[in-house]
Amino acid sequence: MTYTVIVRPEAEREIQEAFDWYEERNEGLGLEFLRAADACLSGVQRNPEAFAVVHEKVHRALLRKFPYALFYLISENKIVVIACFHIKRTPADWQRRA
Repeated sequence: MTYTVIVRPEAEREIQEAFDWYEERNEGLGLEFLRAADACLSGVQRNPEAFAVVHEKVHRALLRKFPYALFYLISENKIVVIACFHIKRTPADWQRRA
């Protein structure tokens, strides 16, 4: 089955904020973060059920090399990314979006 990926505006903003933060620390590191997020999203799109359910129906996919995770829901043939959070943040922040 082919899934359509929808990234909610809140998640897009969080990805942009993480990119900006990493890019300020070390030029080029923000691009590495984006590549890691892209690779993670590709893995989710290929096999969304492979990732752990962490809250009700919300799945979590960890990014490689960065302490971030994508949180998403599967709805019919859609993957809806609801958040991109640092793994040390409180889960209540993204759980409200589910």
